[in-house]
Formats: sequence, structure tokens, C-alpha cells
Amino acid sequence: MTLQQLKYIIAIDRYRNFARAAAELGITQPTLSSLLQKLEAELDVRIFDRSNKSVFPTSVGQKILRQAEKTVNEAERIPELVAEDKGMVTGNFNLSVGPTIAPYILPMFIKTYTGMFPQVRLSIVEMKAETMLEALRTGTLDTGIAISGHARDGILEIPLYTEPFWVYIAEKCWRKLPVFKPENLEHEQMWIMKESQCLRDSAFSFCKARHIGKRIYEAGSIETLIRIVDENGGFTIIPEMHLPLLTPRQRGNIRRIEGDYLSQRRVSMYIREDFIRERMLNSVVQALAVFVSKSMMEERIVNYGIRL
Repeated sequence: MTLQQLKYIIAIDRYRNFARAAAELGITQPTLSSLLQKLEAELDVRIFDRSNKSVFPTSVGQKILRQAEKTVNEAERIPELVAEDKGMVTGNFNLSVGPTIAPYILPMFIKTYTGMFPQVRLSIVEMKAETMLEALRTGTLDTGIAISGHARDGILEIPLYTEPFWVYIAEKCWRKLPVFKPENLEHEQMWIMKESQCLRDSAFSFCKARHIGKRIYEAGSIETLIRIVDENGGFTIIPEMHLPLLTPRQRGNIRRIEGDYLSQRRVSMYIREDFIRERMLNSVVQALAVFVSKSMMEERIVNYGIRL
């Protein structure tokens, strides 16, 4: 069994079609079919069930493919580890960012990172936490950035920054208040975003008390929430990085939060516990530090970097 054979079966699984897989690999379809048959004979198992119309991995084939992906990924990192040991930041880097974080960091991150580290072949995909953890576990992902609190066995969490929440209030509501007091909410409409602002360690204590307010609408985006508040009154909470996206008129509707209420979300980096590309992780921190407020960044990470 060779790495080349493993790459071949990974390509077959990716395309579920021998012709497309062969074209991707730069070989003929009969050659690919022959090589698969030889590997199956060597292992004495059938990796794929195939017909003229479909190609699907068998149950044991699925296990072989997962191991093949990890093996190929690890082998391809060897030259990158050598380069890192020489003080270079280069090679492939597969990163995921959570969908509630991506709109605020990705535009500047891509621009900053590619400018600072042009030798890195950067690939970014948005993933929810559970999908990210599985991709880290299988080795198809190098690093994930998501809301804190998702550490698992075999997965390390490295805090990156803490982002405050602000209150966005309709123009006709509380215009004279310089700050926002949650005890004033009894007769107001509270609009929240589903699965993003009521996360652990991330939002107001009253966010979990859904009896407060006349009604609560679970929207899918912060832009939607802001438009709802503008048209219907009431208030919502928005992350600090959203403030530059507001119009000048809308900026007059934001308020700081006063009182002993948790009003922030922590953002962390996630890696497998056996990940060893320290310089690559620090390249992410260096790029973030260019545009994320210094008051938000984790001080220890900024001052001393990541040490594995």
C-alpha cells in the first residue's frame, strides 16, 4: 500500500465518479480502476460498491477512507514542518471560522494574512462548531475559530479575544438615556438572534429569561434584527465589531451596558492536541492583532504568542 494509492481512493470518494477522479489525478479511467482493484486485492476487502451509474464506499471502505485522509494529510505536512523548523511560514493551511464570527473578521483577515504570509496556501471555510470539531478530529482541518466553550477530548482551545456586546435601541425608545439599564426592559420588545447571542458566557443573563419583554423574535442575522428594531421599536444586542457597519444615523441608537450583566462573547482557536505547527498558529494571531482592537485581544497571546 502506498500514499499514491490512498490519494487515488480519496479522489474516487470525493467525485464518486471514476472518470472525474481520473481526470483530477491525471491518469486514465482504466488505470484508476486497475489500481483500485489491486489495492482491494491486497487488503482483501471491497472499498467501493460500484455500478455504471454510482460509486459508493462500503462500510469498511468508509473506515479505510477516514484513515487514508488522516495518513495523507499527515504525510503532506512533513515538508511544512521542515520549513517551519527553519523559521518559515509556508505550506497548506486549512482554517474554519464560525458563521457568526466570519462577517466581522474574514474580510480584513484574508487581506491582512495573505499580505503578511504570501507563501501560505490558505483555505477558509465557514463551519458550525460541531462540524468544525469533526473536521479537526479527522485531520481535514488544521485550525478552527469559533465561540469559546467547545473544547473536547483531543481538542485544545486557545482564547483569542473577547468581544463586548452593545445595545441597539429604536430611535423612539429611551433616546435620553446615555447608557442602557436592563432593569428598564419590562415593557420593551427584546429581539434576539437564534444560536448566537444566547450562547454560554456570551450574552445577558436576561437573554435566557424569555418571559421578559412583550415578545422575542429569533432572527437569523444581526442585519435583520437591526431592521426589525428600526421598524418595530424595542432593542437588540450586537457585537462591537458590527458597529462600523452601522449608518451614521444608526450609530446614534447604540448604548453601552450598565450593571452586573455578562455582555460579551469570547472567541477561541481550536486545534487537535497533537498539532505541532506553532509558527502557523502564531501567524493567525499576528494577522488578527493588526485589525482586532488591542483591548479585545487576549493579552497573553499578543505578548508571548502561542507555545505548544
